[in-house]
Amino acid sequence: MTYTVKEMFYTLQGEGRQAGRAAVFCRFSGCNLWSGREQDRSTALCQFCDTDFVGVGPDGGKFADAEALAARIAATWQGVPRQRAYVVFTGGEPLLQLDRALIDAVHAQGFEMGVETNGTIAAPAGIDWLCVSPKAGSEIVQTSGHELKLVWPQRGFSSPQAFADWQFDYFYLQPLDDIQQRQHTAEAIAWCMAHPQWQLSLQTHKLTGIR
Repeated sequence: MTYTVKEMFYTLQGEGRQAGRAAVFCRFSGCNLWSGREQDRSTALCQFCDTDFVGVGPDGGKFADAEALAARIAATWQGVPRQRAYVVFTGGEPLLQLDRALIDAVHAQGFEMGVETNGTIAAPAGIDWLCVSPKAGSEIVQTSGHELKLVWPQRGFSSPQAFADWQFDYFYLQPLDDIQQRQHTAEAIAWCMAHPQWQLSLQTHKLTGIR
């Protein structure tokens, strides 16, 4: 299988349970909820995406097999070799491309791996940290994992409580980043304080300026 990667870089994870952790980010090209083109945003299932996952950037590429991509990930890691080495597969929608061959190849390089998915595709076995971020209007099939990260509010979701019985270890509410972000943040804080099952997730990379 050929893997198409928009970009790959070394940074700190900015969101959720793993926030602050050094990681290689491997952003796959493509998504099944939006084309990535601005002219299609208003009719897309997911209209608030803030990432560019179209095509191949200067620090991305096409990789002929899992071993080649895993080797590039290992070369991108800048921490002490093989101590807490971590890679985050994101997108777009990473499960359009991530398969068991790549999972095995990354593990063979000594990496722990996380995946950030919209939950519309069943996750393969072997993922070390699975974060599901459901999008209103989509058919969500992955209702279990390590972390549920719900961007709030979303038109089509009546309440975070609708997800409270899903099988996750951690539940995060993340304020929607738009012109009303201050209000969304206040509402998310109030919800988490009233419902301690939920924790607040902030996009710390936007606060710090880290890529």
